[in-house]
Amino acid sequence: MDRLEIIRMMVLDTICEDFENIDQIILPMVAQDCGKLGLAVKRSEVVCALALLVEDGMARAYDLHDLTEGDPFSGELRSLPPLDQVENDFKIYFYITEQGKELHRSYHTSWPFDDDGERRPNWQPALPGRSMFK
Repeated sequence: MDRLEIIRMMVLDTICEDFENIDQIILPMVAQDCGKLGLAVKRSEVVCALALLVEDGMARAYDLHDLTEGDPFSGELRSLPPLDQVENDFKIYFYITEQGKELHRSYHTSWPFDDDGERRPNWQPALPGRSMFK
């Protein structure tokens, strides 16, 4: 498992229970978790991970800014908008897909943290060349 796969795993975990915005929740949570593993994460890496998750069908992007209906899924975007600028109005959100949920469940043995959120003492990334993703 390489650095990007670890970041993707953390991003997927962050969006598995609710719609989340990059700058409001995803980046701070991923940076915190990766920091426990000794990795400093840049926003551009989180954006790359999200783009790959969307491309692979593991996540979807939504515009939740001005929903006319109460259903947040009605704000699904057909394509990923530019994400190179920090969002101040928290308009674009991400949520895991069913395929992403299956993947999320599958990496429980690779998860680096215990139930208290502490790094498992014997945790090591998966063997090089063995990807958890496509």
